[in-house]
Amino acid sequence: MEQTLVETTRQLTNKEMCALLLSLQERVTTLEAALQSKSSAQVTSKEMTDEDARSVLNGVHATSKHKDAASALGLTYGQVYSCRLEYTFKHIHKELKDEGFKNSWVK
Repeated sequence: MEQTLVETTRQLTNKEMCALLLSLQERVTTLEAALQSKSSAQVTSKEMTDEDARSVLNGVHATSKHKDAASALGLTYGQVYSCRLEYTFKHIHKELKDEGFKNSWVK
């Protein structure tokens, strides 16, 4: 019959148990570091420019999903979302409305 993990663990010596705990601690530290570097890379996106705003509103990326436009321009999802829903770049929205542009992202 196959032993369960609990039964196998009960048969370990203190030295083996310490080695196992140190190994697990090292794996956790490695995974946390990888997760931290991944999330910090997302935070360090570039600042959105007026040209980026025009691009996501009525340019090349106007029909792209928020996520796709953001990754193509090196921006975050939130930057594209905020621009398209007129929370940011109000001067660009005003300029485009004066030219007759209708924002399809705002209902």
